[in-house]
Amino acid sequence: MDYFFTEEQQFMKDVAKEIADKKIRPVAAEYDESCEFPWPIVEAIAEADLFRVFIEDKYDGMAGDTGVMNMCLVTEELSKACGGISLAFAATGLGTFPIIISGSEEQKQKYLPQIASGKKLAAFALTEANAGSDAAGMQTRAVLDGNEYILNGTKQWITNGGEADIYTVFCVTDPARGPRGVSCIVVEKGTPGFSFGKKENKLGIRASATRELVFQDCRVPAENVLGRPGTGFFTAMKTFDMSRPGVASQALGIAQGALDLAVNYSRERRQFGAPISSFQGLRFMLADMAMKVEAARALIYSTARWIDSSKGKRATMYSAMCKCFASDVAMEVTTDAVQVFGGYGYMKEYPVEKMMRDAKITQIYEGTNQIQRDEIGRGLVSAAAGRD
Repeated sequence: MDYFFTEEQQFMKDVAKEIADKKIRPVAAEYDESCEFPWPIVEAIAEADLFRVFIEDKYDGMAGDTGVMNMCLVTEELSKACGGISLAFAATGLGTFPIIISGSEEQKQKYLPQIASGKKLAAFALTEANAGSDAAGMQTRAVLDGNEYILNGTKQWITNGGEADIYTVFCVTDPARGPRGVSCIVVEKGTPGFSFGKKENKLGIRASATRELVFQDCRVPAENVLGRPGTGFFTAMKTFDMSRPGVASQALGIAQGALDLAVNYSRERRQFGAPISSFQGLRFMLADMAMKVEAARALIYSTARWIDSSKGKRATMYSAMCKCFASDVAMEVTTDAVQVFGGYGYMKEYPVEKMMRDAKITQIYEGTNQIQRDEIGRGLVSAAAGRD
C-alpha cells in the first residue's frame, strides 16, 4: 500500500531497512543471548544520520515538519529485525522529546546537536519502584540550594540506562503541590552522586540496557530544569503523546517481521506432500495476522502525521489507541507465528520465539495497555461532554 511518503522519508526508511537486514538480523540472536548493548549497530545508525530524523533542522537534525512520523518509520524498520536493538534508537527519541517540548533555546543548542550526531544517547527517567502507572506518586526529590538542585532518589527500569549520556529525569521539587510540584531536570552521565544499579535480566528486548538510576546528593545546575519548575508532569504527558506512536511502531515492526517469517515458512514447510500454505486453515490464520498488522500501521501513520501537523493540539487519546492496539496486535501475531512454525517455532534456533518475547513489553511500558484503555475512555467521555 502506498502511504505517500516524501522522498526523504522513503530514503530514511530504505537506509533503516538496509541496517536492519545487513547489520541487525545476522546478530540479533547473539545479542539476545549475551545481553550486550549493541554499540557497533548504534554507531552504524549514527553514521547513517538516523538519529537526526526526529530533531529540528536548526539543531543539526533533519526532521522538517515530520519528526514523529520519521521516528516511527525508522523504528518500525529496525524492529522488524530486532525489537531490542531498535530501542537504542527509539528510547533516545523518548529521552529527547522533553528537551524538544520544554527546553529553552540554550538547552536545545547544548543537547540536541549531540543527540542528532549519535555521539550521545538519551534516556527518559520517570518510573520508580512505587510509581509506575501512578507517575504522580514519585518519590525522587530535588531541593534547590543556591543555583543548584540536590537530587535524591531512584528511578527503575530505565531504558538505555547506563549507556546514555543525557537523562531527562522527573523529580518532585515542591511536594505540597502534588503533580504541579514535579519538574524535569537534565542530568548528565558522570555527574557526582549519579550512579547506576545492576543491568536487569529480562524476558525480552535483551539487547536493550535496562538499569536503575541512583541519585545520592547529586548536584545539578538549576539551569538544567526544562521549562519552569513544576511543569514536569505536563512535559511527561506531552512526551507520551509524541512517543507512544513510537512504541506502537516498535510493536508493528516486531509483528511485521514475524508475519514475514511465518508466510515464508508456510511456503517452505511441507506436510502430507504439500506446503502447509496450501491448507486453508493456515491461510486464514495468516490473513488475520496480516489484516491486524495493516490496521495497526494505518492507525499509527495517521496519528503520527496528525501529531506532526497539529501545532500543539493534544493527541492523548489517539496516541493511546496506537500504543494499545499495535502492541496487542504484536502479541497476537507473534504468538500465531510461533504456532505456524509449530515445534520449530518454540526453539531458539528460529527467531519467532524471540519476537514473541520481545513483543510482550510493548503492552507494558510507557503505560500499560489497561492505562491506555483508561486514557481512551476518558477521552471519549470528555469529548461527549464537550458536545453536550
